[in-house]
Amino acid sequence: MSFMKIDLHNHSYYSDGFLSPSEVVLLAKKEGCDVFSLTDHDTTDGLIEAQQQADKLDLKLIHGVEISAMWSNMTIHILGLGIDINNETLQKGLKQHQEFRQLRAEKMARGLGGAGVFGALEKVKLVAKKGMITRTHFAQMLVQEGVCKDMRSVFKRFLTGKKPGGVGGKWAEYDEVIGWIHAAGGKAVLAHPLRYRMTNTKVRRLLNHLSGADLDGVEVVTGSSSSDEITLVSQWAKEFDLLSSIGSDYHGWPNQRVRIGHLQDMPQVNEMVWKDSSWLN
Repeated sequence: MSFMKIDLHNHSYYSDGFLSPSEVVLLAKKEGCDVFSLTDHDTTDGLIEAQQQADKLDLKLIHGVEISAMWSNMTIHILGLGIDINNETLQKGLKQHQEFRQLRAEKMARGLGGAGVFGALEKVKLVAKKGMITRTHFAQMLVQEGVCKDMRSVFKRFLTGKKPGGVGGKWAEYDEVIGWIHAAGGKAVLAHPLRYRMTNTKVRRLLNHLSGADLDGVEVVTGSSSSDEITLVSQWAKEFDLLSSIGSDYHGWPNQRVRIGHLQDMPQVNEMVWKDSSWLN
């Protein structure tokens, strides 16, 4: 199926993306995607609008969500792909995370105030188009305010660990999150495994634990993967008997380079996450 253009990890302004769900879907069509997923952080609110637009354009939209989860006191991201957005178990879990995000935004703003960045919450609300405020919104605000020159320098100085605005995660544990996704009939896929600042040994331990908790797949190709990274994750997918997924993790902020559907090829040796599903029909 390599001739099909598939991108299963993207964001709209319902979480920390820049564009509306309709605009993201329009862009996916323009970039030649055949199968596309919108996977906002801890919310499925953008999917109804995205589906209406996808129907008009005859684009196959996979309903998705990217859920934060705890593993070994670290935050990881698990995608739910092909979910039923009306599932009560899933929505109850997501609501719990949305409430924590609200609380976290207030704490982050207080932390930044202590470091001399005043009115952070009001300023960040102007950046976030919808109710959900994420770390990306705070980072973009710090760049816009001229406090930091770019996104990278934000995370060197603020918003992580013990730095001003750093707030620890209070997400559900990984096995619980996988449970929510399965309750909603979806496939649970670990997002961007090489982006957690872990050694390769630790990532393998993570994959081992998650596959033991019924994780379905892992993202082998992302918008920023090198071919060596793709080969490595592809080998891990085989080792832990996980399906392979592909997604750009497009957010669309003007200072980000990732583009929808511009992805390297998936290694042919892997079983794809869409096997045994109607996603490609």
